[in-house]
Amino acid sequence: MEIIAQLEAAELYRRLGLDSTNSHKPPSSDGYKKKTTQPGIPKGEKRANGGQKGHQGKTLKRVAKPDLVRIHLPCQCAHCGRQFSQSDNHEIIQSRQVFDLPVPKLEVIEHQIARVECCGVLQQGEYPADVTASVQYGAGVRSLITKLSIDHKMPLEQISQLFEDLYGYDLNTATVEHALELGYELARPIEEQVIAHLQQQTVAHFDETGIRVKNKLYWLHTVSTENYTHLFVHEKRGTAALISEASVLNVFEGTAVHDCWRSYFNFDKARHVLCGAHLLRELNSLVENGSLWAMEMHSFLLELYNTPRPIFTDQENLRERYQTILYQADQEEPPPQKSKRGRSKQSPGRNLFDRLNEHRNGVLAFAFEDSIPFTNNQAERDLRGAKVKQKVSGCFRTEQGANVYARLQATISTFRKQGLNVFATLRDLFSRHPVVVWRSYALTKGVQCVYQKFYQC
Repeated sequence: MEIIAQLEAAELYRRLGLDSTNSHKPPSSDGYKKKTTQPGIPKGEKRANGGQKGHQGKTLKRVAKPDLVRIHLPCQCAHCGRQFSQSDNHEIIQSRQVFDLPVPKLEVIEHQIARVECCGVLQQGEYPADVTASVQYGAGVRSLITKLSIDHKMPLEQISQLFEDLYGYDLNTATVEHALELGYELARPIEEQVIAHLQQQTVAHFDETGIRVKNKLYWLHTVSTENYTHLFVHEKRGTAALISEASVLNVFEGTAVHDCWRSYFNFDKARHVLCGAHLLRELNSLVENGSLWAMEMHSFLLELYNTPRPIFTDQENLRERYQTILYQADQEEPPPQKSKRGRSKQSPGRNLFDRLNEHRNGVLAFAFEDSIPFTNNQAERDLRGAKVKQKVSGCFRTEQGANVYARLQATISTFRKQGLNVFATLRDLFSRHPVVVWRSYALTKGVQCVYQKFYQC
């Protein structure tokens, strides 16, 4: 009984010491206490604050043709008191340029249908596709609403208040919701094309995070690369979500980078690679509890990370070192405890050993192949916006609201990754104008496609 009590106390102590540096817990759970531990991947030498040597700064630069010129003359002659005017002969001796915003003002455009008689037949024009009501807000307003709500995570009431403060019009929440719903529908073809591109990628990042929808736990899933982002909402975290129509993994045949969530391994068409940052955090936890093999493995993975990659020489020796550390882990970690029912209970160290042993090729792939990243940070960054959205605005009141956010957030993320001006591209989207999107990762090198009429090629 005494031994059991000691083991339980040790496990409780281990759990109390878990934070974002030694477990899967997010940084937001660390609280406001001062951090005394190093991050999973050391940042190297400490640098002074501010721009570093060789950094190209970004400052305002004078323009050759300013929009407005104001000439400042002296008010009056200091001797005779004559008032000066712009018509007096004068000489410019200095100039300064101020970059400022014009006074905000809504531009009201009236669309009129004209009728013309030709060849004995009366013929009339048509309204543009985005003009659907006698009085409405235009594409620019809808783009601003979408950017503030999705990209900047502002609640509906704050968007309405900001709009009234800037433009003097009371923008009600129903108008905001209608704009987001319209953007959701218009972005559907873009989402379909992004999914098609992601299915063809050689390497993609997969991850998921919990969100609150209708006061219930739902899951926001992502698959992303440096050029594309896809997000979708599902009630389930595991296989049910990954085989749904919105998923990419069910047909993906490339390399899937993820955090070793067991449901991903049900899809054997893909090659699975594990996130090194997650492994380092788990190893950190074991090191803090005195594990010698975890210290060796942590140092080994960091050594590979800091070595110029890909590593073409001594691959066999590196694999042998990896195997030696695993052998040490097998000797250190206690065997599974037999249970009368269910699976045998294992220690966290034994569980990590099993994963490192079973997926050794997925752990070491980053060191030997140029296209394989060390971490799954790409997917985590693409999910981070949803956590900020919930902190600011609370939970999603409806499942449709969560779906609207997911599609528009993914669309904006893809625009930004492709180097497009987000506001200008959203304006084209709401105006039903052709939007420039891309066929493959080579599109950043000039291969582009213009989606005519609802962006279908």
